Amino acid sequence: MESCFLTLQSRISAFRKSDIYPVISSEFCLGRNPYDIFCAVVEGGARVVQLREKNWNKGRLHDLACRCRSVANRYGVLIIIDDHLDVALAAHADGVHLGQEDLPIAEARKIAPELLIGSSTHNLPEIESAHRDGTGYLNIGPIFATQTKTVGMPPLGVDFLREMVPHVSVPFSVMGGIKARHIPELIAAGAQTVAMVTEITQAENPAEKVRELRKLWK
Repeated sequence: MESCFLTLQSRISAFRKSDIYPVISSEFCLGRNPYDIFCAVVEGGARVVQLREKNWNKGRLHDLACRCRSVANRYGVLIIIDDHLDVALAAHADGVHLGQEDLPIAEARKIAPELLIGSSTHNLPEIESAHRDGTGYLNIGPIFATQTKTVGMPPLGVDFLREMVPHVSVPFSVMGGIKARHIPELIAAGAQTVAMVTEITQAENPAEKVRELRKLWK
C-alpha cells in the first residue's frame, strides 16, 4: 500500500506540524507488540512515528512497517524507518532516519529523492554537514542521559540546543532521555518536535500518554 503522502514536500510539511515523535522499539515495549503500540500512539494523536528495530532482520521489520502503513494512512501519519533505506522504500514508508555511520545522506537522496531523510546530529559540524548534504530533517541529541541507545558521548543539554537553533534551517527534532517534565523547557529553548521512546512505549496507556504530552504545546 502506498503512503498517503506522495511527495517530499508533503512529508516535510507534515513533519513541521508534528509535536510528539514516538520512536518504537520492541525491546522497550514491556513485552507488548510494537504494532499495537503503533496503533495506540497514532490514536493518541502522534503525526510522525519511527520504527526502530536494531535487532530484527529486515524481513520482519518490513512486515511490521507494511502492517502499520494502512493505519498510518487512515490517520495521516508519517512512518519513518530507522537505518534501513531499502526497507523504507519497499514498505512505502515516508522516511528513513540515518545515523552518522549509516548510508550518507547525499547517496540516500540519489536513491530516494521523494523520501524524507532524517539525520542524527550531535554537534554543529554534523548539523552543517547534514544541511549541505540535503537532509530533510535533523535530530539533535542526546539532550539528556539516555538508556535506550549507546551514543558514546555526554548529554548535550538544553543550553546547547538553544545555541544550535539559529543554525538549523530545516525541521528538527530533539531526543535523548526526555521526560514529560522536560518538554516546556525544550519548547522554550526552540524545540519544534520532541522524539521520545520509553516515556511513551512503556506507558500503561500509550494513547493517553501521547494525548497528555501533546497538551504541553498548547
